[in-house]
Amino acid sequence: MFIKRFSTAVHDHDTAAAGKALGDLPEWDLSALYPGMDSGGFKDDLARAGTMSKAFVEAHKGKLKSELDAGTLGATVAEYEAIQELLGRLMSYAGLVYAGDTTDPKRMKFYGDASEKATAAVTQLLFFELELNRIDAADIAAGVAKDAKLAHYKPWLDDIAKEKPYQLEDRVEELFVEKSVTGAGAWNRLFDETMSSLRFEVDGEDLAIEPTLHLLQNPDETKRKTAAEALGKTFRENLRIFTLVTNTLAKDKEISDRWHGFKDIADSRHLSNRVEREVVDALVEAVHKAYPRLSHRYYALKAKWLGKEKLAYWDRNAPLKTDATRQIGWDEARDTVLSAYGRFSPEMATIARRFFDENWIDAPTRPGKSPGAFAHPTVPSAHPYVLLNYQGHTRDVMTLAHELGHGVHQVLAAPNGALMAPTPLTLAETASVFGEMLTFRSLLDKAASPAEKRTLLTSKVEDMINTVVRQIAFYTFEREVHTERRNGELTADQLCDIWLKVQSESLGPAIEFGPGYETYWTYIPHFIHSPFYVYAYAFGDCLVNSLYGVYEKAEPGFQDKYFALLKAGGTKHHSELLKPFGLDATDPAFWQIGLGLIERMIGELEAMED
Repeated sequence: MFIKRFSTAVHDHDTAAAGKALGDLPEWDLSALYPGMDSGGFKDDLARAGTMSKAFVEAHKGKLKSELDAGTLGATVAEYEAIQELLGRLMSYAGLVYAGDTTDPKRMKFYGDASEKATAAVTQLLFFELELNRIDAADIAAGVAKDAKLAHYKPWLDDIAKEKPYQLEDRVEELFVEKSVTGAGAWNRLFDETMSSLRFEVDGEDLAIEPTLHLLQNPDETKRKTAAEALGKTFRENLRIFTLVTNTLAKDKEISDRWHGFKDIADSRHLSNRVEREVVDALVEAVHKAYPRLSHRYYALKAKWLGKEKLAYWDRNAPLKTDATRQIGWDEARDTVLSAYGRFSPEMATIARRFFDENWIDAPTRPGKSPGAFAHPTVPSAHPYVLLNYQGHTRDVMTLAHELGHGVHQVLAAPNGALMAPTPLTLAETASVFGEMLTFRSLLDKAASPAEKRTLLTSKVEDMINTVVRQIAFYTFEREVHTERRNGELTADQLCDIWLKVQSESLGPAIEFGPGYETYWTYIPHFIHSPFYVYAYAFGDCLVNSLYGVYEKAEPGFQDKYFALLKAGGTKHHSELLKPFGLDATDPAFWQIGLGLIERMIGELEAMED
């Protein structure tokens, strides 16, 4: 699973001189997975995965109940986990190679071929979890009591049991998976390759999307406006493709949800996140009610700082005239994050340092490279990798802190094994946002002047608004799109109208949405790759704000409890993990703690005006 953060934080275009100032940016070494695309090891493992899957079916299909009775089911689950580990290694490597240049035909074919063969293996294995869930829960409990190996997997067994009400007959489930290669998977790939190949004309230069987005935080308003209009123009020219992709994937999801019996359009995401719909609804309602106190209030303040009645949409992430705009070299960024991590926990810094020392990070911007940033856990027998598009700005340092937080989390959870290491998305953002907060507080403590402090506060407030307000607005947009799609295809104009309505509600009257912005929904990859993923960011941010509040009170043993949370991986429910900290996400007041922190920071900025 890729934990991907598409760039809502935007920066200056990377010129040759700026690139030199950044120092030597690392590129990852994928040899921990495989030596290369043409390696015999990759080809052999891909063939072996198919052979192992077929043999597993022949040995175990239709026999799980008898294996449970005989006390050997635990060994069978371990065998299944080993195959999942192998498939994970193969597809992690293929995915990371592809992310390095999604426009390279050789990589495109490599990824496509590997996906097809891996999907064929996965399809054969589908019977296993389905058949397990047809065994009576009381019999599973009895088997766990007498089979130590099976008892090890109890958290996983409990977890997959939650899928039972939505599972279909084996052949139908196999068809859904097998058709995904030519269905949702193909449309996802079309989106990625189209977005990576787009070019935006800015002052006579054709730029890819990442450097064009970066220009939206250029100190020069003319450059921001030019870049914003270039984005809107190119998005408009490709609107037909993005409208078709969105309609097709929304319909594909509706078909799957209907067959599986999900009642609400987001219930399948809630299930995979292991979070109750009521908890998410409470979060969304709390953020909606906070719009006037957060985003509306902040952008009105920023308009005042910039001497405007309203902010043009290309000014939303503009730096203030007093903001320091110096470029931060890679070595300084590394030392800043490691120092902040180390003050919290030397162990945390030690784990994070390995990403630098052992080339687990790919930092430079390159044509065709996947935009934004992500941390990918790969498999427990290897290690995570981090992708960045590092440009040397403060927000890039925060993105580094964010993705390293994911990486530390993934390293700590890995001993749970391939089946139990993966963390639900709602909890997957915990370590990343906490790492950001540690780094921000460290920078704030070192601020040499009130002006520098204000720069840091404004940057953090804008990031938090992007993480909480913007992501909940994205979730609201998705809900409206998927709801309307059930009544028939949406036109490009309908999608643009929904986007503008939701953005206006969330960002407030201080933002002026000019022509072109109505198409900006097209470039958000989460809408394509992971429908309704986006609320996990807001969940994680508010959760971490609450956790950080406990930490600031010098709660005894906080670091030990925090590491226990990370090491749990996917073995525990969010309620169980938060209980040691005295926190409860089912309590509506819980969300107010996190939102209140953002509100207090805005208050600090207002006080600086007095």
